[in-house]
Amino acid sequence: MPDLGKYAETVLSSYAISLVLLAGLVCLSIWQGAKARRQLTQIEERRKSDG
Repeated sequence: MPDLGKYAETVLSSYAISLVLLAGLVCLSIWQGAKARRQLTQIEERRKSDG
């Protein structure tokens, strides 16, 4: 790991915050994708039952 000197705390906390935000975006995307898939499945089932 490079020597960050007096900026080590700032740089490392920025990395940590960035990783947390990226993980949150990935989780949100997966959750919304699953929600859309469920909705599409429900719509397809309704269309099949309607004839």
